[in-house]
Amino acid sequence: MALPPSLRTSVTPPELELVASEQLVEIIPLVSMERTAFISGAYGPLRPPTKCKMPLWMASNLKLKKKCHIVPPTWLNVDFLQDRLTQETTLPSFSEMPFRFAEIAKILLDVAPDDLQNPEKLRTLLKDIREARQAKSREGLSKLDPNELILQNLCAMEINEIRPFFVRGMAVLTQLTREPPPVEPMDET
Repeated sequence: MALPPSLRTSVTPPELELVASEQLVEIIPLVSMERTAFISGAYGPLRPPTKCKMPLWMASNLKLKKKCHIVPPTWLNVDFLQDRLTQETTLPSFSEMPFRFAEIAKILLDVAPDDLQNPEKLRTLLKDIREARQAKSREGLSKLDPNELILQNLCAMEINEIRPFFVRGMAVLTQLTREPPPVEPMDET
């Protein structure tokens, strides 16, 4: 959702991608490398063709240098996403998805489309799921209640998108539903 600068009080999508890049993914290394220590942890050793787990940022870096293949997460396949799209369009609640699915999928589709089966179909399904979930978010926001708002199974990107509208809407709604202070009787002396 493109927002005017006055509403950009949230984290930007590239910043969310940076946070999501800390998620561990499996790779199939194409080169050997000893165990390497980073602030976030130690990863490796890399021994082809043994799978290894490492943060997405490191896997992306190695992939761009053609030093590994990234094993896609189990949820990033056509069957799973088609099932979730069906749930999104038929059920009133949000389907359960990984919390950072949008960011991880974007990174993998940008960096490693050759490691994914049918990347164009995946892009289309992810776009359709996103649109269906945005429609549900808008519907949920239109039913704001000053006491609570329940939108279960939202992902990080969706929470980030609705945060500015939600905060402003709840502030206005709170002002409208707040009881006025009691009026003291005027003293006629």
